[in-house]
Amino acid sequence: MTAMTRTMTAVLSLAATPAMAAEGPFLSLRNTEFVVWLAFLIFIAVLIYLKVGGLLGGLLDKRAEGIRADLDAARKLHEEAKAVLAGYESRRKEMQAQADLIVANARREAEAAAEQAKAELKSAIARRLAAAEDQIASAEAAAVREVRDRAVTVAVGAAGDLIAAGMTPAERNRLIEAAIGEVSAKLH
Repeated sequence: MTAMTRTMTAVLSLAATPAMAAEGPFLSLRNTEFVVWLAFLIFIAVLIYLKVGGLLGGLLDKRAEGIRADLDAARKLHEEAKAVLAGYESRRKEMQAQADLIVANARREAEAAAEQAKAELKSAIARRLAAAEDQIASAEAAAVREVRDRAVTVAVGAAGDLIAAGMTPAERNRLIEAAIGEVSAKLH
């Protein structure tokens, strides 16, 4: 501090004591209003002398520059966030399009597989029906053969009984010999 500042501070401290602030004429140190007014003027003079206004202005300017820099940084971050968001949004749209394409392909493949399965099922049913019809035809043929064979056996047996009843032993022997000859001729 300078010598003048020290002197002013000492004068003001003595002037502001309660004993000096009594009522009296206005330009007297005993008048409280005059002492307050004088202290205020001295305070303003000290502020001007010490260039406190410039210091406060400088501090406020620095603070304003800091706020401006913070706002610029926040604006840049906001723009970067918008760009990142736009990038993610475009990637999300691409992924959604790919997912839609995959679902559509899967649906088409499932429909094609279902159609192929239907065709294979129809083919299998047709094969089984044909096999069943063949088995039925074979069983019918076997049944007809069996009925014929039985009918022949019964007819032969009945004919043999009728012939045996009406034939003599010599005629029977002659028929047996003729049948054996006929069979051996057909076999050779």
